[in-house]
Formats: sequence, C-alpha cells, structure tokens
Amino acid sequence: MADDRPKETEPQVRVVDRRWWARKDGDEAAGEGGARKPSYVEGLERQVAEQGAQLQVFSADHRRSLEEFEQVKTRLRRDVAREVERGKRAVLAELLEVVDNLDRAIAAARSGPAAPVRDDAIENLTRGVELVRDQFLAKLAAFGVTRVDARGQPFDATRHEAVTTTPVQDIAQDGMVVAVVNEGYAIGDEILRPASVVVGTCETGI
Repeated sequence: MADDRPKETEPQVRVVDRRWWARKDGDEAAGEGGARKPSYVEGLERQVAEQGAQLQVFSADHRRSLEEFEQVKTRLRRDVAREVERGKRAVLAELLEVVDNLDRAIAAARSGPAAPVRDDAIENLTRGVELVRDQFLAKLAAFGVTRVDARGQPFDATRHEAVTTTPVQDIAQDGMVVAVVNEGYAIGDEILRPASVVVGTCETGI
C-alpha cells in the first residue's frame, strides 16, 4: 500500500563567503548587506598608497638634486680650468720679457764691429746668449707658445700693435710691417701678446 504522507523537504542551506579577498565583482551585495574589507585593511591600503605617492615625490626630488649637482660640478670644473689657463697665460706673458731682453742683448752684440774685428770672447758670449734664447723658446713651445710672424706681413690689428710708422718708397711696402720692436707670441690659435711693429706708409701717392 502506497505511503501517501507528504515527504519532508530538506532545508536549503545558503553559504556566504565573507572572505573579502575571495569575492568576485558583483558579490558585494551578497549576504547581509555584502561583505566588506575590514577597516584596518582599508587603512593599510590607504597608507600604502600615501607612502607610494611620497616615494615618487622623493624620487623625483632626488633625481632633480642629482642633475643640479652634476651641473654645478661641471660649471665648477670649467671655472677652475679657465682660472688655471688664465694664470698660466699670465706667467707665460711675464716670461716673454726675459726673451725680449735676450733678443736685445743678441741684437746689440750683432750690431757691433764687423766679424774680422770682433773678439772671440764676445762672439762666444753672443753665441751662448743665442743658445739660451733658443732653449727658452723651446721651453715655451712645450706650453704651446710660438712666435708670430710679423716682419714683411700686412699689418693686422688683431696680431700686431703699431708703435710707429715710417715712410717707404715702394708702394708694395705700404701698410706692411717693415720692422719689429718686440716679437709677438701666440698660444694655440689665440694671441698671447701682439707684436710691436713699425708699419710702412707710402708717401708717393701712387
């Protein structure tokens, strides 16, 4: 005989996963008002975000400071090199006066009596002074100092300093350097001291 008694229905069990890290999008509304992150977790996340932003600011400031430091270091290195070069040129310019005096001594000795009459001691002394002068010029050349060719060259105000003029008959000598009072010197492509020269002027009007 069949059992007509109603069957008891099994209760429905609903499982709500309250783990906030395991939730999927759209599950926030599940359960009793939806599961939320614990307040301390939200606080930690907020602190992490703030610290990350500060770290970016510090990193940018550090990078900018390094760039400024490199610029200052480059500028200081350039300024120091410029001052050293200026000091070296000042010393070399002072030494040129010694060469001038040696040139004058040689010129004075060479303008004396003719060779047959000259005393051997004077000739040897003159030759010795010339050797000292040449050695001095060689030392200067080691620092890049060279003499400026002036005699027979067209007058150039950037390389020559005219101390006087002298009349010349040859029109080809007009505006040319006909005599050198003090030799000029250059260091590299720059003039260390212009040559003091005498410039010829033609008065024929041709």
